[in-house]
Amino acid sequence: MEEPLMTQDVLFTSLATMSGKRIGRVTLNLEKALNALNLEMVHAMTEQLLAWQQDDSIACIMLDGSGTKAFCAGGDVRALYQAAKDTPGVVTPQACEFFTSEYRLDYLLHTYGKPVLVWGAGIVMGGGLGLMAGASHRVVTDTSRIAMPEVTIGLYPDVGGSYFLNRMPGKTGLFLGLTAYNLDAADALYVGLGNHHLGSDAKQALLDAMSGVGWDDNQQLNHTKLSALLEGLSQPVGDSRLQRHQAQIDELMSGDLVTIVQRMTELETDVSWLMKARAGLLAGSPISLHLMAAQARLGTELSLAQVFRWELGVSVNTCAKGDFSEGVRALLIDKDRTPKWHYASVAAVPAELIAELQQSPWDDNQHPLKALG
Repeated sequence: MEEPLMTQDVLFTSLATMSGKRIGRVTLNLEKALNALNLEMVHAMTEQLLAWQQDDSIACIMLDGSGTKAFCAGGDVRALYQAAKDTPGVVTPQACEFFTSEYRLDYLLHTYGKPVLVWGAGIVMGGGLGLMAGASHRVVTDTSRIAMPEVTIGLYPDVGGSYFLNRMPGKTGLFLGLTAYNLDAADALYVGLGNHHLGSDAKQALLDAMSGVGWDDNQQLNHTKLSALLEGLSQPVGDSRLQRHQAQIDELMSGDLVTIVQRMTELETDVSWLMKARAGLLAGSPISLHLMAAQARLGTELSLAQVFRWELGVSVNTCAKGDFSEGVRALLIDKDRTPKWHYASVAAVPAELIAELQQSPWDDNQHPLKALG
């Protein structure tokens, strides 16, 4: 039996189990907005998750979204857009607070200790993928549509993208970030964003099964028990397009950014999804494409905490000096889908600007995320 703890943009419930332990459930509750994250939701989730982390009666956490269309379509960036529009060129308090809070929540999920399951059905994009990537158990379904489409709004694949994209096979992470490609369940399993595949109608059956698990005080044992349960419920999945075309993706993404964009511009193929990926890249902000390329150059040397500190500086700077305002205007405000980017091509973007966007506004002692590991 679930007892509501809070009813607003995010719903917290507690599911009793036969073991006497409870499952903490977080449901994003903005179905009409595809469960997009606002600052109040981020704060509420962080507070509740921290409380449950210290509560010995809570064995496991589950995150899902209301409705069937989306787990979470990303962050609600309208307030950031307004602040950036009102004070162009200035790093705003609104951007600092939102991204700092969002990245703290993402980092908390990555390092939570107790098993965290995300039900990644429907749309999982941007900030929603940041939540999902932090979970230990990531369920994808036949309806999952997963993407990092930030280059289309003048941002870049943040929320830890600099960490998980660089750990994907070959140059797949760079391809996903530059093209805003939509992954299905098979793709997600291939690149490691998902680790279990269930039917989209199996959520209640999963909850019922979780209530019958003999949860323990040992967190690692609980991880093992949840993995075993999900393995038992998992369904076979088809081949991944990304896997089948890995060699071609690596070839397309080789060389510097100008070379990559030229190669994609000249690409001619009857493979429809690849042409859609081409269109996504060519529609993206040239500044954002450069930032994605800079992310790829970070490699795998940075720790997760270092990644979030790097991203925070880049994100607030990009809101102030990049194409963010124009991208949000064109896609979400006026919806004319004809952004007027600062530069017409990646070749025209000054290297000095990309270097400036990567310069943190804070020194190490003042950094808002200095307390991360």
